[in-house]
Amino acid sequence: METVLTFRLVSVILGTASGAQNIGIIGAVGVGTYIALAGLWGSPISGASMNPARTFGPDLVAWDFTAYWIYIAGPLLGALIAVGVAFLLRGPGGGRAGSGAAQGALYTEIRKPGQA
Repeated sequence: METVLTFRLVSVILGTASGAQNIGIIGAVGVGTYIALAGLWGSPISGASMNPARTFGPDLVAWDFTAYWIYIAGPLLGALIAVGVAFLLRGPGGGRAGSGAAQGALYTEIRKPGQA
C-alpha cells in the first residue's frame, strides 16, 4: 500500500508542480487533495505514511522498529517507479525548451507576421 500511495503522490507532483508542468497554485491544491484522499484510502491498511520520517517518530517513541522497513522500502520503490514512468512518458526532460517553459520564458501567444 505504501508503494502505491507514494507512486501516485509522486506522479501527482511530477504532473502538476514540477518544471514545465508547473500549473501554479492549482498544483498545490492537487497535491494537497491527493494527500487528503490517500490518507482516507490508506490509513486503515498501512497508516498512509508515504514518508519514512513521518513513521520514524512514533516508532521511536514506541521503540518498535519491526515493521519500519516497509515504510522505507515502500516509498522508495513507489518514487522510483513514478520517476521511471514519467521518464518513459515524457523523456529525459531538461534542455532549453523545458527550462524556458519552467521559467515562463516561452512565448505562447500567436504572433502575426511582422510583429516583434
